[in-house]
Amino acid sequence: MGLSERFWHHEYWLPSGATWEDMKESADRRYPQPQDILLCLPGALLLVTVRYVFERTVALPLGRRLGVRDKPRPKVQPNATLEAFYTLVSRTPKERDLISLAKQSDLLVKKVETWFRHRRLQDRPSLMKKFCEASWRFTFYFTSFFSGLALLYDKPWVWDHNLCWLRYPQQPLLPALGWFYLLELSFYCSLVVTLPFDVKRKDFKEQIIHHIATITLIFVSYCANLVRFGTMVMVVHDASDYILELAKMLHYLQRKRLCEAVFVVFAAVFISSRLLIFPLTTYYYFVTKFQLFFIICVIHTFLVVLQLLHIFWSYLIIQMIVGVILHGAKRKDARSDTEESERSEAEDKE
Repeated sequence: MGLSERFWHHEYWLPSGATWEDMKESADRRYPQPQDILLCLPGALLLVTVRYVFERTVALPLGRRLGVRDKPRPKVQPNATLEAFYTLVSRTPKERDLISLAKQSDLLVKKVETWFRHRRLQDRPSLMKKFCEASWRFTFYFTSFFSGLALLYDKPWVWDHNLCWLRYPQQPLLPALGWFYLLELSFYCSLVVTLPFDVKRKDFKEQIIHHIATITLIFVSYCANLVRFGTMVMVVHDASDYILELAKMLHYLQRKRLCEAVFVVFAAVFISSRLLIFPLTTYYYFVTKFQLFFIICVIHTFLVVLQLLHIFWSYLIIQMIVGVILHGAKRKDARSDTEESERSEAEDKE
């Protein structure tokens, strides 16, 4: 048995007693086919292109019209020695490095330190870039969430989760749900593609883990025909994301009060959907009503990873609400909106 045959062996992907023969398509029945997943590759490239066009033709003019303004940044004098160190070694040199660079450049240590502060400031993502990125994500998440609701609201298995497993795995795939699944997978693949170019955030590592877990879950659940369960999980997770992106946009527009109100709504939806609705309803039925086999164990593992990330982000969200909104502490973006490159203004000003 070859590696491919081992990987796709029905005992790993399907419950006991079921084989891939049971999943063969007929004239009136269609089931998820593993090769469908390949459509996510051109889908991801298409979404990257759509995003590029959207940000320049819609988000950028919108940001300018609404008054998004970037602060002027000091320009550094060209210096090959300092630039080489900044690019190849470190953006934040230690004291001994500053002394060494000062000697090499024939500058005062204070001047070298100032050069690096201004150089870091130069590399910060602009406010307009952050606004355009948030606008794109808001548009996608808003469209995805309400499209998902429209697809699911009349499905009996949404309201009675026991029906999710009725006659599994021989559950015909509705074309609309199949395309919705592939759209979500394409989107998360596009996020991985653009990750090096997007605003780098404080929870960058957690975001990478999240993307890997999400892509894995969508992939394996589609191949194992767990589309009913997977679609509900995706819609529950999309419920709060567009609200967060709207709060970011308002923050970049300096609409402080409105931003705070939207963020409180986001916090309520995020915590209720990720820490209550998902684990106590959707995931509960998945754990208690479904027989275990290999792919189910894989899905369990990655769902636990996601839930740990939900707890981590919920802690950050609550921390921000208590510290910033209730106690009036200095504003910082919480969760995925905290840029790693953003230090305090005092650090990057002379």
